[in-house]
Amino acid sequence: MASCGSACDQSHCRRPDDSGGAEEDVPERFSASRDSDTSKTAGDGDLARCSKCGEEPKAGTHRVLNGMCASCFRSYLYGKFKLAVSTNAMISPTDKILVAFSGGPGSRVALQFVHEMQKKSLESWDASKSQSLPVFGVGVAFVDESISSVIPSPELGRIFKHIKLIVSSLVPGHKDLHIAPIEDVCSMGSDDGTTRLNKLLNSVSDATGKEDFLDHLCILSLQKIALDNGYTKLVVGSCSSTIARHVISATVKGQGYSLPADVQYVDARWEVPVVLPLRDCLTDELSLLCQLDGLETLQLSKRPSSSNSINSLVSSFISRLQDDNPARERTIVRTAEKLKPFGFNKFVENKYHEFIPSRLRCKFQNTNNGESDLAEVFCTFCMSPLSESELHDMHGKSQTLVDTFTAACCQSCSFQILPKESESLQHFLSFLPQSMTRKVADSTLEQSLLREMIDDCLLVDDDADGDRT
Repeated sequence: MASCGSACDQSHCRRPDDSGGAEEDVPERFSASRDSDTSKTAGDGDLARCSKCGEEPKAGTHRVLNGMCASCFRSYLYGKFKLAVSTNAMISPTDKILVAFSGGPGSRVALQFVHEMQKKSLESWDASKSQSLPVFGVGVAFVDESISSVIPSPELGRIFKHIKLIVSSLVPGHKDLHIAPIEDVCSMGSDDGTTRLNKLLNSVSDATGKEDFLDHLCILSLQKIALDNGYTKLVVGSCSSTIARHVISATVKGQGYSLPADVQYVDARWEVPVVLPLRDCLTDELSLLCQLDGLETLQLSKRPSSSNSINSLVSSFISRLQDDNPARERTIVRTAEKLKPFGFNKFVENKYHEFIPSRLRCKFQNTNNGESDLAEVFCTFCMSPLSESELHDMHGKSQTLVDTFTAACCQSCSFQILPKESESLQHFLSFLPQSMTRKVADSTLEQSLLREMIDDCLLVDDDADGDRT
């Protein structure tokens, strides 16, 4: 996955002035004309009733989505979340869950729903006589990206304090809070991570490449927090609105082969698997829920972005499509769902099967062993699986350090992130995070061992042919 944990909370995904409203999944707009229409039909009683529970709205309240009241709308969203979690075995009793929190509506709702699941599990555990099944643990991670945006120190301190208050208010159930600067992922020993990260970003001239590289560093930071503290799953707030933009932008960038990996509920290509329980929700829906439930969100200073980057242009394009038909985001995601997922887009059945309700086991991970055993080779920067042509190019290149790094990149990252000049490229590679360089070194060792095995097999075949003659 190329996107980070703050997926739904980027500036191009939030449209507070336009809530949209069409078809079955999109919230209706609040307007003066709508309020008057509701008041006119209230005398009849039938049209004023909630379309789900049948109750009449209280004075001063509005129907939120397709005629639903606020309570039914909340149950509707939580039902989507719970179905995604249970059907895809995202959370089991033995898990330790890390929720990526960025302050926006997506991550805020994800944190709230995970807390409610933990709260219900604790209540069931207290009421149980045997107390045989444990209750999953929850932690919260916030990646500080202030190095790429101008945030005064006093304001940054208030933001951290606000986050701590939000997390501490989620009781019962203790939740550890981890706040990590994004530059920490680049630090090596006594070297300053800030200096190394600035040199890396200054080496990337392409605006789109710089944005994508920061997103990848963000997910690396979350992975580091999860690994250092023993978490087993990483929950991110990515939703349909974010994924729709990624589908179009990835297509434009030439990442069509790896696109199916980024639109699934589960992404287990990482050491700590990433799960997307809000994948079927829209940003407008999540923002509306935050308003109705009084869930506090943070208005953070966004990282500077170029209006000419592919991500920004695609965001503007999707926004215009939404103006014409607010169901466009869901249509785009549903179309991308038809692509065949990779083997790492599901958990291993033997490990999680026992925690799934029996009525859902028949739907869970019925894949052939051969399919799940296929090993994928991933891009060094965006972790996209490499296509056959890219693997062929990798095998044909010499194994110097620079060639190894360039060969281990997908064509999109090679074009948008890597410097073109040889000297600049070597300078850039010297400041990469240790986790990235280690992965490339391990890949190089595996390739050399594989090449030796192939050469030995060819030599044996030649000897056998000589003996026959």
